[in-house]
Amino acid sequence: MMNDKDICSSGPADMSGQTPPFSPPSPLESYFTSQLSSVGITVNGSNPWDPQVHNPALWLRILKQGTVGLGEAYMEGWWDCISVEELIRRILEAGLDPHFTGRRIPLKEWFSATLFNRQSVKRAFQVGEQHYDAGNDLYEAMLDPTMAYSCGYWKDTTDLHQAQLNKLRLTCHKAQLSAGEHVLDIGCGWGSFAELAAREYGVRVCGITVSEQQEKLARERCRGLPVSIRLLDYRSLQGQYDKAVSIGMFEHVGPKNYLTYMHTVHNCLKDEGIFVLHTIGSDTRHQGTDPWIDKYIFPNGAIPALSEISAAAEPWFVIEDVHNFGQDYATTLRAWHHNFEQHWPQLQASYSEQFYRMWSYYLKTCTAAFQSRSLQLYQLVLRKRLVPLPRYQSPR
Repeated sequence: MMNDKDICSSGPADMSGQTPPFSPPSPLESYFTSQLSSVGITVNGSNPWDPQVHNPALWLRILKQGTVGLGEAYMEGWWDCISVEELIRRILEAGLDPHFTGRRIPLKEWFSATLFNRQSVKRAFQVGEQHYDAGNDLYEAMLDPTMAYSCGYWKDTTDLHQAQLNKLRLTCHKAQLSAGEHVLDIGCGWGSFAELAAREYGVRVCGITVSEQQEKLARERCRGLPVSIRLLDYRSLQGQYDKAVSIGMFEHVGPKNYLTYMHTVHNCLKDEGIFVLHTIGSDTRHQGTDPWIDKYIFPNGAIPALSEISAAAEPWFVIEDVHNFGQDYATTLRAWHHNFEQHWPQLQASYSEQFYRMWSYYLKTCTAAFQSRSLQLYQLVLRKRLVPLPRYQSPR
């Protein structure tokens, strides 16, 4: 990386108010453009993945603020790119992302994740308030009719709605649901799993969420079905259930709570029960999360490595099956972005232009992360240790 001496050596700023006819790039700009050009990215170039920089202060902002500076600069119109997804994918696949994280940000994130429990009981409802309560109109426009806000399963389909139905039914099959069973849905969202499981498999479902807007809509969607929806943190769970599922919620648990989470599920599950865990996973184990995502999208989130999930499950569960279909998440995110763009004319009366750029950036950068395989999507099937059970055969 560049040091402060290099940055300051670019000379004094022109205070005349006049734009000079030609201004040679600063050492800092030259450094970043050189890194990008090494992977076929040309600043202000003609390719769809070439960033168009409108404010030359971008490079110093990235140096000081890392991905927060990069993302905020995009939100504020400092730079544009026809294909943000392809730009970020190229950066990730080439291993250039450390050059864009800033000088102090990684250490700050490490201390925060190591010294503090950022996913404590007191903080549990923050992600609901900031992200999931952003507006049901937004999610109804972006998602498919199931309102499933997690990775679809795109086997034998090119349709988002069918991919989500595939995912929900696959989860039901892995849990081996039978009519009359009582099923726990940890992080029930807007009720997609609860509704389908109750209608198609004849089970009773107890769903919990930390989002008031999700609770309200899930209750409406499941009216008349044997489904209860509760505003509750998982650490307050009690009772016994035949089966348990958790779809897209484990990303909010945090490393300091993985053992507590697994122990809680173990205590709620009958001895012969099955637990299906559906979660985003990181390709490597690390502390902290992307600072821009943490600030604007998922506060207090943490993406687990498979090794962390395994270590947390080990005292109480046998992992019967691991199914990785992470590349399906890139397809899911593209479909969500398409829906978001299509419905933006109806949404823009309620949301700002800066929100539009923020949300679009979120969907596109996450797509790139799954394309590059730095993020995965895991479905795990777990059953209790030291309990004599028949052989488990996982469907696909």
